[in-house]
Amino acid sequence: MKLFLIEQDQNNDYDTYDSAVVAVMDEESARMTNPSNGTPMKDKDWNENYSSWCNGPEHVKVRYLGEAIDGVKHGIVCSSFNAG
Repeated sequence: MKLFLIEQDQNNDYDTYDSAVVAVMDEESARMTNPSNGTPMKDKDWNENYSSWCNGPEHVKVRYLGEAIDGVKHGIVCSSFNAG
């Protein structure tokens, strides 16, 4: 399992996520991870008029942080939510 920082700066209004650290197998999985619940984003999630994340995977910046220690489960390690 690998750790990635995912970030977006397209949608920076209230009630939005700006970043998260995720434990996944690869960069593409990190890019597609929903920062609110750790599940893979679906097409409808990217195209909603109101979203707490950005509107497409091309807006997600992904940075590899390193290998997770044994026992870390797949999903969100922590996330940054800007509450309104």
